Amino acid sequence: MVASSTVFNSSVRLGSVLRIMSNVIPMTILRVMVFHTRLVLLNYGVRNKGNERRVRTWLHRVEDDFSRRFLTVVSKCASLSWNCPSMSWAVNSMEHPLFLDYGPLPGWVLLLVLFGVSGGFFLYQVVKASRLVLKGKPENRFDNWGARISEVLTGWLGQKKVLKDRVAGGIHVLMFWGFLMLSTDMFDLASGNQFSQKVLPEVVRGPWNLMVEIGYIIAFVGCVLVLVRRVVFTPEKLKGKSQLEGNVILLLIMTITTTSFVVEAGESTVSSTWEPVGAWVASTLVPSTTMVIAAYWAHMLAICVFLFLIPLSKHMHLVMAFPNVFFHDLRPMATMEPLARGEDGKAVLLDELDIESFGAVNYTDFSWRDLIDGWACTSCARCQDVCPAYASGKALNPMQIIHDVRHYANDNASTLLAGETPEEDIIARFGEDAIWACTTCHACVEACPIYIDHVPKLTDARRHLMMERMEFDESVEETVMPLMATIENLESDSNPYGLPSHERGDWAEGLDVKVAEPAEYIYFAGCAASFDERNKKVARDTISIMKEAGLDVGILGMQEGCSGDAARRAGNEYLFQMLAETNLSTFEEIGVKKVVASCPHCFHTLGKEYKDYGGEDIEVMHHSQLINHLQKEGKLPEPKHDGTVTYHDPCYLGRIGGELDAPRDAIGGVDVEAERHGRDSFCCGAGGAQMWMEEHVDEGHDRVNIIRSKELAATGAQTVAVGCPFCSTMVTDGLSAIGSEMEVKDVAELVWEQIKANDAKIEAAKASAEPAPEPAEA
Repeated sequence: MVASSTVFNSSVRLGSVLRIMSNVIPMTILRVMVFHTRLVLLNYGVRNKGNERRVRTWLHRVEDDFSRRFLTVVSKCASLSWNCPSMSWAVNSMEHPLFLDYGPLPGWVLLLVLFGVSGGFFLYQVVKASRLVLKGKPENRFDNWGARISEVLTGWLGQKKVLKDRVAGGIHVLMFWGFLMLSTDMFDLASGNQFSQKVLPEVVRGPWNLMVEIGYIIAFVGCVLVLVRRVVFTPEKLKGKSQLEGNVILLLIMTITTTSFVVEAGESTVSSTWEPVGAWVASTLVPSTTMVIAAYWAHMLAICVFLFLIPLSKHMHLVMAFPNVFFHDLRPMATMEPLARGEDGKAVLLDELDIESFGAVNYTDFSWRDLIDGWACTSCARCQDVCPAYASGKALNPMQIIHDVRHYANDNASTLLAGETPEEDIIARFGEDAIWACTTCHACVEACPIYIDHVPKLTDARRHLMMERMEFDESVEETVMPLMATIENLESDSNPYGLPSHERGDWAEGLDVKVAEPAEYIYFAGCAASFDERNKKVARDTISIMKEAGLDVGILGMQEGCSGDAARRAGNEYLFQMLAETNLSTFEEIGVKKVVASCPHCFHTLGKEYKDYGGEDIEVMHHSQLINHLQKEGKLPEPKHDGTVTYHDPCYLGRIGGELDAPRDAIGGVDVEAERHGRDSFCCGAGGAQMWMEEHVDEGHDRVNIIRSKELAATGAQTVAVGCPFCSTMVTDGLSAIGSEMEVKDVAELVWEQIKANDAKIEAAKASAEPAPEPAEA
């Protein structure tokens, strides 16, 4: 705040204020310090329960003893100051509290010591975290500066993802923007108002004061609302969990904001226009000299403690969120990174790779950008709230995976910084039961307000388990063993069912469609539509629709192979590359340029991930996109449907593929939406190769597809429209399990039904319009 010469309104001895400070502020700080000391000791090696109990008892004893001694000393000092004339100040003039002498020491020396200790500790911890992050593998995230700066402006500064949760997000934005606005004033107060007096032009001081004032106000309001939400309207995810760390931070911020108003009130230049709260405090409380001095030092002390706590808590995101957003992955969501890239930017084939191990088993196997996530996490638990594995009671908690990255680094910091490998690997820290529970739906990634990538850490761990270790923990054997049989089928027959590849095109018999011949559109049926009886009908209806629109369409027949999605999500990169190369060779041989897929997993893999292997010139579309396009061009009848319909968004089409409108428009709209839909849709449970694993849930929890089926049944619709063969299977099974009579139909089935119904009406109209035959002459 601006103050050329500070004048205070009255004089009160400093002793009373010191008594208040001695009983509140130091003890709060002391308890916070001891609390974090306890955490450090308990987290670094004290694992035995008996030892843990002894450590806790010793820490409590130290805390109590130190508390008594500390209060005795401070109370004596306060008593002395009460009777000491030299400790009171005159009414009319006084230097800035920073430039006063406090016993033998000037104020600026005291502040220098305080900031030296807290700032030094803060800087040490930030540098240490940065060194641990840079232990990760190199990765180029310095491209596309325009896009990255734009995302920082909207995602970090504009808080667009934070605001998806209107209540918690709105409160956070108040605190975030408030802190940004008031931060310059903290620097000004620490410099004894030198910034505002000597740097800011006079014409700017008033508006700057108002900005700072607003910042303090909205930060304070934000803190109060957070406390009310935590204490009075406690969210379910916070119940039973300690909020001590977060509440201490909130109290520190509230101390910083409230003391600033008292300091303002003591300034001779306080303005009701530019500093309305400070002016109100000045006229209402009439703060004394000692009160203003105490407020100033409480303000500085709170900032110092805040600096001390930031690197020890989740609030390290104040430092790491910015780089996390700036360096986030600009590629399409869920695009898996090849094991290595050549100079041309394309994936290096496994036969040409020269790497020590596949996937991630050690901390240093992750890229440096993967590792920033560990320190950027705000612990908001939004990822946890939307995770299908967590909702079904499995071991996976995406937030805990990110915490594990940071905790692992801190627990093994000396070893990692020395360039050595810790005994415990990162897979053991994650837990195999958590690694294999992921459906790769990317709901966690979508929900995260600071662009954390949870899924690649799990899929990279799967790569190591599948391609190198080939041994699985007992806790996951029953889950993973069926997947191993699927992998064998993919290797031998290029489909997960193990059926002969020469039967792959049998579903198209009688459709009069080109097979393995050049055509404008190639329909890539995928494994489910080629071999699963239920989904063969979807493939036939899709071809019928395309022919109805007069398109030149063909299929690959027995030359089509699995896209490799399941193999890649399961961690078998070698098998994925083999399948991709085979399909791309077929595409090149036939001259394929446009591919239509009814499976979102094929849609994603062919359209996004094949680009790293030479498939960048192939246009891939989902069958719902093509159908809707043909409807808009007038090549198909206007979309409509019978009865009430809801729509289940497949993860790899909606959230990951970004296509929300085409499936809905293609069927003539949706009558009622599920509670979770669009980009926030809930997974069916089949992704991430889960379709080929055995799902186990504990008593009291539902399988993922049951959870989703209950949500869909709650809409009251007669039909569930889907756009994925796996979703069709999982939702059908789920509805059957809960006794629902809802029908499950693919978008193509609903559209073809309407086309046939429309054709039938046209034929009927023609028949009724024909003149009746004249009676024969006698």
